[in-house]
Amino acid sequence: MGLLLLLLLFFFGGFIESRTLHFPHGAETSYLTREEHWFDQTIDHFSPTDRRQFRQRYYEFLDYHQDSNGPVFLKICGESSCNGISNDYITVLAKKFGAAVVSLEHRYYGKSSPFKSLATENLKYLSSKQALFDLAIFRQYYQDTMNAKLNVSKVDNPWFVFGVSYSGAMSAWFRLKFPHLTCGSLASSAVVLAVYNFTDFDKQIGVSAGEDCKAVLQEITKLVEEQLSSDGASVKQLFGATMLNDGDFLYFLADAAVIAFQYGNPDVLCSPLLDAKKNGDNLVDAYARYVKDYYLGTFGASIQTYDQQHLKKTALSEDSGDRLWWYQVCTEVAYFQVAPANDSIRSSKVDTRYHLDLCKNVFGEGIYPDVDVTNIYYGGTKIAGSRIIFTNGSQDPWRHASVQTSSKDMPLYIIKCHNCGHGSDMRGCPQAPLNLEGNAEKCTSDAVQKVRQQIINHIDLWLSQCQDTGPDVDEPDWLGRMVM
Repeated sequence: MGLLLLLLLFFFGGFIESRTLHFPHGAETSYLTREEHWFDQTIDHFSPTDRRQFRQRYYEFLDYHQDSNGPVFLKICGESSCNGISNDYITVLAKKFGAAVVSLEHRYYGKSSPFKSLATENLKYLSSKQALFDLAIFRQYYQDTMNAKLNVSKVDNPWFVFGVSYSGAMSAWFRLKFPHLTCGSLASSAVVLAVYNFTDFDKQIGVSAGEDCKAVLQEITKLVEEQLSSDGASVKQLFGATMLNDGDFLYFLADAAVIAFQYGNPDVLCSPLLDAKKNGDNLVDAYARYVKDYYLGTFGASIQTYDQQHLKKTALSEDSGDRLWWYQVCTEVAYFQVAPANDSIRSSKVDTRYHLDLCKNVFGEGIYPDVDVTNIYYGGTKIAGSRIIFTNGSQDPWRHASVQTSSKDMPLYIIKCHNCGHGSDMRGCPQAPLNLEGNAEKCTSDAVQKVRQQIINHIDLWLSQCQDTGPDVDEPDWLGRMVM
């Protein structure tokens, strides 16, 4: 996202932790609530004897919940600190359906860490499997809490789960593994397929950029590689990244370009670079201006998230999410964004060995992403769930780790437009800064609005079926695939 800035940031958190699936900045006003609540969570759900617990943070927003039997929307927080419930398109949906909105912080991230040290031996309970059980336990806990608060008994509200990127995968997996606990799932830009060598990621960037912009980015990569060989300190100084080794520096530069396409703002990158090429200006200087002004400035990325010395830090801090997500990458999902063999934009030095060496350097011997086990457990793109809506932006490189085929039980909507990126159905376009209530006015077509109407149709149908017969029931085959 680059590997991680991806999929990995703002939607369910509102801050940045790069090289993953992370997201752009969100202002204080971009939250529905930041009032913290806590409950006791089990550390190891798979042990019959380990009774240890930790305090897990969550949020609730009840302003639109008028009916004690009304729906509850569970907004899944992903791979970053969860500082509140962000004010994106779920606000509009909650108003429409009269829903309560709750959001649980992912174990280990933010303030929900079971341990004071993030040493590798303490990270063994950090996994999507444990986190899914966290959500199931929380769902039951909150249902009981709501009943007590409303002074009702034996009420089981209809629940619907939402997520984007990694949390989008969690949303789909939650419906897959706990169909009796939810009426349906929105899996936006959901990376349900663990990928070892994710070459399709860079290939999509080339397609999204177009031939002219791609050629300029490739020329910049070549020029930077040459300057690293002759005077590496100077070129790193130009980008304010002197602390990075050569591999991390090249990853940082690749990620900086990725974000423009991933989050729906390609012109902010391509327009100045194409102008510089046309005018005969220094392309590396032009790219450095984009990186500093947009990627590090407007978007809010941090260079330290690319520094392996930073990733090795085991003390709890506001920046711990970088280390934590890399642990999940290095043990579960990989998503190694390696350069394709031909016609690559990123440097060929960002290869499989770079990623494996990073995992070993940061976490020690024996750490390896067993993507086959992950895909067998969840099904990858052959996930066998029901009542799951998959949405993907046409320009988003992460969509190649998502479901790309529609079915009766799991409809797919590909949002096609010039700046439709990661999670555009929930965030609008572009996504930096955050559009309140997911405003889609700046999207380059009405594709987002059309997909949102399909989302509403599915939620409406599935909630009504759930209220009639319970959570685990199939819907009729009248809602199908749509490419917008």
